Amino acid sequence: MPFDSDSFQSILLLSLRVSGTATLISTLLGVPLGTWLGLSRAKRKWILTSLVHTGMALPPVVVGLLLYVLLSRSGPLGAFGWLFTPRAMIAAQICLALPFVVGITMSAVSAVPEELTVQLRTLGASAAQCRWTILREARQGMLLSIAAAFGRSLSEVGAVLIVGGNIEGHTRVLTTAIVLETSKGNFDFALTLGAALLVVAFAVNAAMVRWCGGRVPA
Repeated sequence: MPFDSDSFQSILLLSLRVSGTATLISTLLGVPLGTWLGLSRAKRKWILTSLVHTGMALPPVVVGLLLYVLLSRSGPLGAFGWLFTPRAMIAAQICLALPFVVGITMSAVSAVPEELTVQLRTLGASAAQCRWTILREARQGMLLSIAAAFGRSLSEVGAVLIVGGNIEGHTRVLTTAIVLETSKGNFDFALTLGAALLVVAFAVNAAMVRWCGGRVPA
């Protein structure tokens, strides 16, 4: 099969748009929630923590199946008409990426020494100033959570295949295209798509490391 540059560009751009949007929304929701959990001293915090950890291990096909049921015409969210659209794919990726942002951010914030908060309070810092300072101390962990969320979103295939349908020019992304082209025996195109996937993943992680001043987030 000859290389189709237009098809390749369409697949690549849609992948970036879907995964980028899912990562952005997961970050906006997950960082505040992860920060709150990391700072919380509530007795029943372990329940929420367990739920977050369970979310990090969610099988993608199960997420895709549940969203399919919800978004189908007979489902409670069928009126939105999202099934087999990029919006459904974004929703699936958010379900899978959000627990990573929450969980890793929570761990990063929890790792900041409690003595720092005491010192800040002693110096007269407000609660908001204390939280901001703690976030700055935990920023490498938060960047790691964003990178992990983007990687989870970009590499997802099961859930997006179920709710997106892999429609050419509409919902076909890098991962679903690789599956399709491999099944058709178009290994050259599949390998090209796979290389593009790796390049995008490397570029995002390199940007994160660069942002951290050359240090690997930990």
